Amino acid sequence: MEATAEEVDRAVRAAHGARAALADRTVRAAFLRTAADLLDEARAHVIEAADAETALGPVRLTGELARTTAQLRSFAEVVEEGSFLDIRIDLPDPDATPPRSDMRRWKIPLGVVAVYAASNFPLAFSVPGGDTASALAAGCPVVVKAHPDHPATSELCAALLRRAAAKEGLPEDVVVLVHGFDAGVELVRHPLVAAAGFTGSVRGGRALFDAAAARAVPIPFHGELGSLNPVVITPAAAGERAEEIGAGLAGSMTLGAGQFCTKPGFVLAPRGEDGDRFLAALTAGVSETEPAVMLDHRMRDAFVTGVAERGALDGVRTPVTPGAGGEHTVSAGVLAVDADRLTGAAATDHHLLLEECFGPVTVVARYSSREEVTAVLGLLPGNLTATLHIAERDEDGDAAPLLAELTPLAGRVLVNGWPTGVAVAAAQHHGGPYPATTSTSTSVGATAIERWLRPVTYQSTPDHLLPPELRDGNPLGVPRR
Repeated sequence: MEATAEEVDRAVRAAHGARAALADRTVRAAFLRTAADLLDEARAHVIEAADAETALGPVRLTGELARTTAQLRSFAEVVEEGSFLDIRIDLPDPDATPPRSDMRRWKIPLGVVAVYAASNFPLAFSVPGGDTASALAAGCPVVVKAHPDHPATSELCAALLRRAAAKEGLPEDVVVLVHGFDAGVELVRHPLVAAAGFTGSVRGGRALFDAAAARAVPIPFHGELGSLNPVVITPAAAGERAEEIGAGLAGSMTLGAGQFCTKPGFVLAPRGEDGDRFLAALTAGVSETEPAVMLDHRMRDAFVTGVAERGALDGVRTPVTPGAGGEHTVSAGVLAVDADRLTGAAATDHHLLLEECFGPVTVVARYSSREEVTAVLGLLPGNLTATLHIAERDEDGDAAPLLAELTPLAGRVLVNGWPTGVAVAAAQHHGGPYPATTSTSTSVGATAIERWLRPVTYQSTPDHLLPPELRDGNPLGVPRR
């Protein structure tokens, strides 16, 4: 049932009232671990519910649930270790110019965080996912706007999180769930919501981002909106292992019916015999892929329309024709075009080839010179990832300059790998220049917690008035600079 404006208001106020209960880091860490344990214990029910609503399959969902619970436990460790507080202490120095007082800086939670669940990850990027886990780890209660593609899964997971809170002596309202499109708009506008995290489309995310900025008191909006995830294959790499690269790309771009945010959707490959071998291997790999069910009919219709529009452009070839695979399925495909079609006067509607098409399709642009590669890269928007395939056995002269060209385009740059599969790790960055994300933050990995914190400095404050983490002698033993 869709929440009314009054119900959204009650949900936010309930979460806001639970803020103080999350102040204790030890309790927060225990809560996150208990939530992970309860999700694991309910594994069969969670996977059954998610599969019934998404058709992603038990194998995929089992892995996603494992990722989700590992994420919760990882943030419990982050909370206990304490580096996320970013404590910095400057002792007084009257001889400095200008003189310096005693200053002690740390980070505090922002307040209630609105989380917008994703369609393509009903667990890892939804109710119990990374935005929720990192916000709770920061000490922020969350109000989650469930995705309409998996409402029952959302209710089940929210109930488990609330039960975990109760088991650790916390108010259940540290996690609250609401449903409905209008509820999502009301949520980002609510004066007690302090920040928001979103994973979804450019159109939906931009509307919420604009609403967050238009408030009387604007709030941070960390949105993951869309990404083309370009791949560049050097001539030396194609000459060395064209078939291997083609097969790897086929597996990556069809994984999960092409519905991963890191799907490689655009490839610059050399012309010539080695480039032909790569394209033949890619074609063979994609041709062997069975038709797949997408997350909902709206996405399926958008995919079928999108690939048809792109395939009809002048000069676009279809080594494997993507589109409707059946009444409810889609067939994966490959579109190919000469790179020079994307630049210059002939590139009328070819900008479509440089926009994400959500689903199992990739565009291969064949280039004949480094100058063409540079020209096309200069047209690309911001991305979550960018991938470079270079020669492994011998030094590849194109490697360093191309790596430098790809770095401004993405938050994660891969060499001789594939971007699908985002490890939960301290060094991970899952974000990128707009429209990949609306901020410079990551939504995956330990530093995702930074989105929900703000720094405060105490100056010339008596020791007994300071938070324990900032007091002389470091009684809690947290990392400090």
